[in-house]
Amino acid sequence: MEFRAEARFVRVSPQKARLVLDLIRGKRVEEALNTLTFTKKRVTGAAEKLLRSALDNATYLVQEKGLDVDVDNLIVKTAVANDGPRMKRIRPAPMGRAFRYQRRIAHLEIVLAERVRKGGDATTVTGENKAEAKAPAKSKARAKKPVARKKAGTAR
Repeated sequence: MEFRAEARFVRVSPQKARLVLDLIRGKRVEEALNTLTFTKKRVTGAAEKLLRSALDNATYLVQEKGLDVDVDNLIVKTAVANDGPRMKRIRPAPMGRAFRYQRRIAHLEIVLAERVRKGGDATTVTGENKAEAKAPAKSKARAKKPVARKKAGTAR
């Protein structure tokens, strides 16, 4: 089960927002909240609010619909910052000229999912398989004979 939250038209560059969202992607929700608390970027306030909103969405659905989801076991599955519309602005320049620039806007999206645990499928390398794992068997295709080179010919 996935729980998502979206914040649209956040007044921050998507590139700067991606720097913060990359820090929390794949982490547990508690770790992600701690990371956002101690990160010194302006967008962390919006990202933290969004993460709390996704967590509240999860707790609400668990209580209302009776889903069997452990809220403490949620991870940040995806954290994305997409481009929003750009505001075109003009900055005055010397000698009556004007320079155009763009104020960027981002759409942030966070998806939480429950961590999947593999039960007993842990594969370990035993003593006999260690040598095979380190050095794979050489195939016969690699052991080709060297190709005969052409001799330097005479000038045409």
